[in-house]
Amino acid sequence: MKEQDSPDGAVDASRQQYSILVVDDEPGMLSFLQRALAQRHGRVDTAGSVEAAVPLLRRCLYDLIVLDISLPGRSGIDWLHELRNDGYAGEVVLITAYADLDTAINALRAGASDFLLKPFSVAQMLNAVERCFERSRLRRENFVLRREIEEKSTAVDGVVCQSGAMQGVCDRLARIAPTAATVLLTGESGTGKEVVARALHKMSRRAAGPFVPVNCAAIASELIESELFGHVRGAFTGAHAAREGLFYYAQGGTLFLDEISELPAAAQAKLLRVLEERRIRPLGSEQEIPVDVRVVAATNRDLKDEVAAQRFRQDLYYRLQVLELRLPPLRERPEDVEALARHFVTTLAPMLGMPPLELTPRILARLAAYDWPGNVRELRNLVERSLILGWFDLGPDESGNDAVAAPDERLEAVEKRHILATLAASAGNKSEAARRLGISRKTLDRKCTAWGCD
Repeated sequence: MKEQDSPDGAVDASRQQYSILVVDDEPGMLSFLQRALAQRHGRVDTAGSVEAAVPLLRRCLYDLIVLDISLPGRSGIDWLHELRNDGYAGEVVLITAYADLDTAINALRAGASDFLLKPFSVAQMLNAVERCFERSRLRRENFVLRREIEEKSTAVDGVVCQSGAMQGVCDRLARIAPTAATVLLTGESGTGKEVVARALHKMSRRAAGPFVPVNCAAIASELIESELFGHVRGAFTGAHAAREGLFYYAQGGTLFLDEISELPAAAQAKLLRVLEERRIRPLGSEQEIPVDVRVVAATNRDLKDEVAAQRFRQDLYYRLQVLELRLPPLRERPEDVEALARHFVTTLAPMLGMPPLELTPRILARLAAYDWPGNVRELRNLVERSLILGWFDLGPDESGNDAVAAPDERLEAVEKRHILATLAASAGNKSEAARRLGISRKTLDRKCTAWGCD
C-alpha cells in the first residue's frame, strides 16, 4: 500500500489520532503488527489473550482492535460478541490462520468490520485499517449531522451586516480564524454568537472537519462531563456501555461550548486541563487520549462578575479570554436591521412555503425605531411569524403608528389582537371585518364566541 504522505513527506497527522489494540497469542505476529502499525498511528498496544486485553480496554477506548480468532481461553469471536453486547462501537478486524465460509459468516454476524486470513501482507493489513478508520470518520460525521438535525438548528450561514460595529467584528474574525487559538464570544442573548462561531469555523483551516455545538446549560450537571469527555463501561451507575464524548466527535474540527458560564466546577477544571494539554480522560479511564479540537466558547454573562462571585474559575477565564470577541446588541447597530430583515425574509419564506413579504419604507422605519431587547433572534422570530400570518406583525404604539409586537407573544394572541383591532376599525361590522381579514363570517363568529366578545 502506498503511503499517503503530505507534500513535505510527513505522515498524515490525522492518523496519529487513532489508537489500536492488537490481540494475538503468537509473539511474532504481535511484534510484526506492532512495528507495522506504530509507524503510522499514534498508539498501538498488544496483548497475548483476551484476559490480558480486557484491562487494557478498560483503561483506553481503542478506535480499532485487531483480534485473532484462535486464542487460549476465550476465542476472538466469543469476545467480540461480548464487546458488542457491552456497547463497544469501535472497529474490529478479525484475523485467523484457519477459516472457512462459516467462520467468515460468524465473524460478520459478531460485528467484525473486516476479516483477514493469515498469512497476510503489510499492505493488506494497512488497507483494512484504513478502511476501518474511514468508516469511523464517516460515523463521527453522521453523528454530528444527526445531532444538528435533532437540535433543529436554524443558524444561517455567514454574518449579515452593514454597520461599522459588525464590520469590525468581521475584520477580527478574519484575523482570528486561521489560528488554532481558543476564542471567547460574549454578548447579550440573541446577538448571533453561534452564527459567528460557525463562520469562524468555516473560515478556519478546520473547515473540512466537524462543527459540534453543545449548550452547556441544556445538559444536566451530573452528565456534562460524560457528554464532553466520554466514559468507559461501569464508570458510574447506569454506564452499561462505553461511550465517546463530544470532544471525540469534534476531532479535527471545532467544539462550540455555548453558555460556558453554566459549566459545573468539576467540568470547568477538566476543561482547563484539556485546553492546556490537548488531552482528554474519559470518566473511569486511566488513559488520556490526545485530541485535536479547537474550542470556541460563548456566554451572555460577564465572566468577570462570575469569577468575583466564585461561580467561574479565574484560571479558566484567563485561558478562554486570550481572544475575546464582543458581539454588539442590535440596538447599537440599527443599520443592520434592514439587511437582517431582508435576509430572513429571503431565507425563511421558501422554508415555510410562504410568499415573501414586502419591506416597505414605513415598515423598515418602524423596525429601525424599535430597540430589539431580544436582538437578532427576536427579529428573526418576528419575520417568521409575519410570513406565517401573511402580514408584518406590527401593533399600534402610543402615536397610533405600527410598532413591533412583544417577542414572546403567542401566535394565538397575535391573531386575536389583530382580528379584534380589525373588528374595531370596522365599527363592529362583522361582515366588513371578515371581508378585510379574508375569512368567512362564520369563522369570525366562532372566534368571537370563543373569546367571549359577541
